Amino acid sequence: MKKFTAPEAWQVACLHAEPFSHLNQLFDLKSQQDWPSPQWLSSHVNSISLQQYDTRFVADETIDFGDKYYEEIIFETHQVPTRSQNWHDLFGALIWCLFPKTKALLNALHIEEIAQFGLKQRSKKRNALTLFDECGLVLAIDDDKWRDAFKSHQWQNVFYDNRSEWQQNLKPFVFGHANYEMLTNPFIGLTGKLVCINVDAAFWQLSLSEQYRCLDDKLVALINDGLLEDNTKMSPIPLLGIPNWHEPQDLEFYQNTDYFRPKRRK
Repeated sequence: MKKFTAPEAWQVACLHAEPFSHLNQLFDLKSQQDWPSPQWLSSHVNSISLQQYDTRFVADETIDFGDKYYEEIIFETHQVPTRSQNWHDLFGALIWCLFPKTKALLNALHIEEIAQFGLKQRSKKRNALTLFDECGLVLAIDDDKWRDAFKSHQWQNVFYDNRSEWQQNLKPFVFGHANYEMLTNPFIGLTGKLVCINVDAAFWQLSLSEQYRCLDDKLVALINDGLLEDNTKMSPIPLLGIPNWHEPQDLEFYQNTDYFRPKRRK
């Protein structure tokens, strides 16, 4: 598998790809001439949610961590330490803007887990929280058949045979900021952790911002109901299989079983 390396400099060209279409539509990200500042990011905190959250993105080097850890700083101060000229933290901040309720809940759950198990012993729940936070892909679906197809690794069926169904009956929403970072320089092998969320017919008529608000609420409910107690309720998804997220996507591409791996027999 190719070792991932993100572009060192600000490169708008990589943001023109389809996986970044939501960020361009909602934040006009590709119009930025240089790395967005923490102030620019903070100005968008409430633009999608329409709430009045007091979360702010603050330059990492200006924060006195003392004996506090990253999650504790966020929980106690509502300040998110943000490294400058850093793809990972840039996309992390944008996910805070898109899914503020879910991100705040994950932060609170990390604090609970650390209080119980300490910083060195990572519980199954905290591993799941981290994995979803870094690599999660939310898929809005109108039928459980899609969830079943992904769980059974029917890659050709969902990606190729039913390609025309995407955006109409199933629609991807990136949650994991590491996914976005790696999509700046995509490679065969890039895989996310999938969470399917059932939506009704009215969902497809909502604006993109409204769809994010709907999914944010649904994610909070699912997590509170045990979605991320461990990793078992997430399944792998080869991200470059999503229609229009890679070129080419002919039948031969989906027949690469090193990437589109069949389900293991128990």
